[in-house]
Amino acid sequence: MPKMKTDKGAKARFKVTGTGKLRRQHAFTSHLLEKKSSKRMRHLHQDVEVSSGDARRVRKLLGR
Repeated sequence: MPKMKTDKGAKARFKVTGTGKLRRQHAFTSHLLEKKSSKRMRHLHQDVEVSSGDARRVRKLLGR
């Protein structure tokens, strides 16, 4: 049976922390920025943990 390949799109979007948690970036940070407040943008630029419902699927895409 051939090796499982990592999904390259998932590899670019998700990072695994040292403790095994999955991190992702927020959406809504690339355009139409004038109407978004500085506070909102500051919070959107912070990475966040992948929800438990999606984590299993993401792990599979990453080959973990």
